[in-house]
Amino acid sequence: MQDYDEDGWKDWVKKNMPQFKTSYFNLAFDNNKTLYQPGKDNPENNKIWFGNDVADENVIYSDFEKQQAVSQKKVFERIFLIRDSVRKIKWKITSETRNIAGFECRRANALIMDSIYVVAFYTDEIITPGGPESFCGLPGMILGVALPHQHVTWFATKLMDENLKPADFKIPTKGKVVTNASLKESLRESLKDWGKYGIKYIQQAVL
Repeated sequence: MQDYDEDGWKDWVKKNMPQFKTSYFNLAFDNNKTLYQPGKDNPENNKIWFGNDVADENVIYSDFEKQQAVSQKKVFERIFLIRDSVRKIKWKITSETRNIAGFECRRANALIMDSIYVVAFYTDEIITPGGPESFCGLPGMILGVALPHQHVTWFATKLMDENLKPADFKIPTKGKVVTNASLKESLRESLKDWGKYGIKYIQQAVL
C-alpha cells in the first residue's frame, strides 16, 4: 500500500478539509477517581467528510487509589475494552504558569510512547491527580494538554461544582477485553502496510 504521506494525500486534505476540529468531553472527578467521556456535540464537525476521529468516542475510567484504568475505545468498527494500570508518566515540572478556566496552572513536560512530546498544565487547587484521556500523575488536576508535533490539544473551559454519586462513575463494560500492549500489537499487525499513516493511527488509538 502506498504511503499516504507520499502520494499528495496531506496536500489534498489541507486544501479540502477544515483547518481545525473541536470536540467536547466531560471529565468528572471525585477524590481519586475520574471519568472522561464525550460531551456535547459540535455541529461544525458535521462538515468534516470522513466522520469521527479515532478518539472521538473514548470513555476512560481511572482509579488512582488502585492505580487501575478501564478504557472503552472504538477502533475502526470494533470496540475494545482496555483493562490496564494507569499510565506512568515521568513529568518534569517547570516554573512556567498559565491561567486555565480560572485556575493558576503550572507547566510540566514529558515524553510518552518513546517519541511523543507532551506539555501539560495542572493546578494543585484540585487534588485529584487526573486529566483528559489517560494523562495523569501530577500533583493536581491536569487542565490543559498539548501534543505540539501531533497538533492536538485538550483544555478545560469551565468547572462545574456538582455533588457526584458513585453511580455517576460508570465503569465501561462494552468491548473485547485487551491490554494496551495487546491492542497496540494487534494494530501493528493489521496496519503493517499502511506506512506512516498506520503509525499515526496506532499512536492515536493507544494514546
